[in-house]
Amino acid sequence: MSRLVHISRPVLWINAIGTGVVGMWLTGQLFDLQALPILVWLTLPFNLLIYGVNDIFDQDTDALNSRKGSIEGALIEPTEVRLIAWAVAITNLPFLAYFVIALPPLAVAVILLYTLVFVFYSAPPLQFKRRPFLDSLSNAAYALPLLILPVALRADPVWPAVIGLMAWSVAKHAYDAVQDIEEDRASGITTTAVRLGPRGTAIWSGSWWLVSTALFALVSVPVAIVNIAIAGFLVVQLLRRPVPETGRRLYPVSVAFPYIAGSVASGLLLAAMFLGMYP
Repeated sequence: MSRLVHISRPVLWINAIGTGVVGMWLTGQLFDLQALPILVWLTLPFNLLIYGVNDIFDQDTDALNSRKGSIEGALIEPTEVRLIAWAVAITNLPFLAYFVIALPPLAVAVILLYTLVFVFYSAPPLQFKRRPFLDSLSNAAYALPLLILPVALRADPVWPAVIGLMAWSVAKHAYDAVQDIEEDRASGITTTAVRLGPRGTAIWSGSWWLVSTALFALVSVPVAIVNIAIAGFLVVQLLRRPVPETGRRLYPVSVAFPYIAGSVASGLLLAAMFLGMYP
């Protein structure tokens, strides 16, 4: 069990469960029991699906990556593939079956889209990971819990937040891939970062982060300020020294980015709810 948790990369669970919790709060409710099965699914089951499938199909590049085998991701053995595949199925299929029965059809459709995008990010025949620009754009799906939760709870989504987080996720995926340019190139994989190079990726990510900042400002100016401050730091540092090593050095800041921005957004949202300023 501890091995499966490691494979699911707990440090990155915030991207799914954190977004889901904020999606619930954006409906104006501190907690809704109907949201609990979705929120539980967004912990170990869904993250094991994302990263377990990724590890199965990325064994060639992971073998060259010094980051693997640490908190940043497991380095799996070929003998573990069957275990991972069964664990992904056992932990996810019951939830998906329940969602089909219990949730509105639109919520089920978005959940299936969310799931399929991340399966085919790594798995053939699509393997978005190996297609420049599609690898980055497909990661817009990380924002879908901001849509899933309101639709499941029969509330209106906050569209600037949904689309803003989509843009943010596109930027972050490409930026994080800069550190793996050498390993991906050696394995014959052309990601957005490989195609654009570190400097071009900094411009690509910076442009998407500007879009996300403008959209976040429609919901919360303080969140937009925090977003542009951290994004600006990351982009400027990479532009000053556009090499993969800069991406590796700044990766901890990138990992902390959603924790910091999400904490600011959550704190302001909860304060507004308790003060009666948010319906």
